[in-house]
Amino acid sequence: MQAGKRKYHWIRSLSPFQLIALFYLIAVTIATILLSLPVAYEQGVKIPFIDTLFVAVSAVSVTGLTPVSISDTFSTTGYFLIALMLQFGGIGIMTIGTIIWIILGKKIGLKERQLIMTDQNQSNFQGIVRLVLQIVLLVLFIEFIGFMVLGTYFLQYYDPGEAYLQGFFGAVSAMTNGGFDITGSSLIPFQDDYFVQFINMMLIISGAIGFPVLIEVKQYLFESGERTRFSLFVKLTTITFLALVVFGFIMIILLEFNHFFAGRSWHEILFYALFQSVTTRSGGLSTMDVSQFTEQTQLFMSSLMFIGASPSSVGGGIRTTTFALVVIFILTFARGTTNIRIFRREVHHEDLNRAVVVTLMAVLTVFTSVLFVSVVEPFSLTEILFEVCSAFGTVGLSLGITSELTTFTKLLLMVLMFVGRIGILTFLFSFKKEKKKGNYHYPKERVIIG
Repeated sequence: MQAGKRKYHWIRSLSPFQLIALFYLIAVTIATILLSLPVAYEQGVKIPFIDTLFVAVSAVSVTGLTPVSISDTFSTTGYFLIALMLQFGGIGIMTIGTIIWIILGKKIGLKERQLIMTDQNQSNFQGIVRLVLQIVLLVLFIEFIGFMVLGTYFLQYYDPGEAYLQGFFGAVSAMTNGGFDITGSSLIPFQDDYFVQFINMMLIISGAIGFPVLIEVKQYLFESGERTRFSLFVKLTTITFLALVVFGFIMIILLEFNHFFAGRSWHEILFYALFQSVTTRSGGLSTMDVSQFTEQTQLFMSSLMFIGASPSSVGGGIRTTTFALVVIFILTFARGTTNIRIFRREVHHEDLNRAVVVTLMAVLTVFTSVLFVSVVEPFSLTEILFEVCSAFGTVGLSLGITSELTTFTKLLLMVLMFVGRIGILTFLFSFKKEKKKGNYHYPKERVIIG
């Protein structure tokens, strides 16, 4: 009895950030156990435990990197297990947990609201449970539409059972930005089918642009009396997200115009460039083998994956708003001003400090990871950087080296996928200890900078 009380007290003493990290670790553990069951595999197929763990982490973190072929390794049961993990990882552990609590009639207390707020990157408790319900309903609705559209459309390629299985898994993978596929070669079989590409791009954008954006757009379209204007977050994240997609689209065309795109029609160039730009937000699906791109394009795509998706979305990376605030801060500082103003609103200095910390820590994390991996792997720095940024941004694109990586590198990539999913701040704050603030200050002194 005393031991049980001690365990309960230990859990209660954890901060929301530590609990979120713990819950995701528990989810990874359960996912690994489920994917270790014989029923999850094709008959006669066995893979090393490290690869099972890697796929589990990749699924829970909705990354999509995998050392094995999903279609050749896992059974139909395995497909559904992976899809379930993508749902938990994409929507958020605490979001799913809240729905379960509501179904069981459990009261959502202060501690639970703190956890939901942390998991969804929210800054206050107001309407947090309603937010969770809206997120789940929106995601399921969009996935259902994607499933029906893709499943019905795939009838021209597969028999009915396979068509709707492909439609179901494809819709879940695209909406959660999971990056997994059961075609055996991502969306390369549909590289000339622009309808399939368009639907997948819409699903990827819906998952990566941020749940608050989807909710406010829904309210604007169908509940206009409830909201008369969009929030600063929605304006900033939407403009940044779309700007990155357009910028990526233009740069990929310019970098590959005389290389991969040479001799191709205008519509091939348009869809190849657009899809690859969209998928770097956190999608992971691809309509081509990205190793066919030049090294310059691969480096550029690595930078896009490093930025990743929007906050409170299914994606990872430093997030779009973090990137936007850092860029705006640099421009503002260069003009000699200190207050950052966007759309007639001033940004809190705490948010700016967090954006700078996240960016610096992310750069340090990626640089250190590339350095360590380059010591133990025979691949080029471009290939290693691409793999590392793909893991950190929870994207899932690869230059084809994942299956050849050593155990050390796979473990390192798992840590990056985990950190990329829960976020740099949650990861950092999980080590934070509560300290009493002193009511005194040391003398201040200037330090030479630059």
